[in-house]
Amino acid sequence: MMKEIFPIDLKAQTLSIQPEIDVAIARVLASGQFILGVEVEAFEREFAETCGVEHAIGVDSGTSAIQLSLLACGIGAGDEVITVSNTAVATVAAIELTGAKPVLVDVHSQTLTLDPSKLEAALTPRTRAIVPVHLFGCPADLNPILDFARAHGLFVVEDCAQAHGAKYHGKPVGGWGHLAAFSFYPTKNLGAYGDGGAVLTNDSALAERVRLLRQYGWDANRISGQKGMNARLDEMQAAILRVKLRHLEGWNDRRRELAALYQSFLADVLTLPHEPPETHHVYHQFVVRHPQRDSLRAYLLEHGIHTQIHYPVPIHLQPAYRDLATALPVTESAADQILSLPLYPELRNEDVERVCQVVLNFD
Repeated sequence: MMKEIFPIDLKAQTLSIQPEIDVAIARVLASGQFILGVEVEAFEREFAETCGVEHAIGVDSGTSAIQLSLLACGIGAGDEVITVSNTAVATVAAIELTGAKPVLVDVHSQTLTLDPSKLEAALTPRTRAIVPVHLFGCPADLNPILDFARAHGLFVVEDCAQAHGAKYHGKPVGGWGHLAAFSFYPTKNLGAYGDGGAVLTNDSALAERVRLLRQYGWDANRISGQKGMNARLDEMQAAILRVKLRHLEGWNDRRRELAALYQSFLADVLTLPHEPPETHHVYHQFVVRHPQRDSLRAYLLEHGIHTQIHYPVPIHLQPAYRDLATALPVTESAADQILSLPLYPELRNEDVERVCQVVLNFD
């Protein structure tokens, strides 16, 4: 019987660290403290140190992390925020949750991340911020984005939801912009056992605003000096993330090994992920391109190989976001060709080789 290969296997990861996870969960249960306690505080310190920043604030999701980051910058109704359409809907949804308007620009043809040359045309007197997305584990080209932002007095909020451990010019993502938003959705390189997120910053004032906003604007006496929301990371998820954080570098190294194996077989038959020399890609997804993507995907499935598409319909072409419609030719062309092949740290070399052989047999 043909063995099926899936895009991800979360059970395999859990089994590999089960004893450590059991200890962490038991510790939280024994403490009797479940919201914003010692586990969250410890995870915030450890994650900030890993990313080379001063402050990390645990929140309930990556979406909230972007929303809170923008709110901390004072962004709201009447403002515009530049980002891309080739991303998870969460990026655009978070901008709209602040009351601001997303302004979508096209992406670089090789990395599919925000093309800095498109920023000037998107700039208006209402522009307040840029949200570059480090897509699939590849950092966006931050230096020209930051230069543009400085020249025009704009905030930069990095969307790092898919880039835990990725680096740009040798420095981890998350510390380049004014703030950065991370997601700990279970499938991420660093994933919780439920929803979770974090905001990172080197600015103490912005960090304090995010801490207030994530819990109703409460001060130490639970008095709301400003309006906020409930967007807290809970103790159980923080304890689990502390365990997984110790393994992140090794897991990312394994992702890069598997990506290199794919590249050694498929360089001549597919358009493979591009890793610019100034970046350290962590391959949250291994996204290839093929002009007959749908036929290739069906062929792989016939051979027991499951794939995904990240993302099949760009945000500006989806029904809920037709008011953002604009011409984004690179984004739209890529959406018809992209295919995410199986890749996760526990995937075996022989499974990757089998995927590659099936791809090579496709005609």
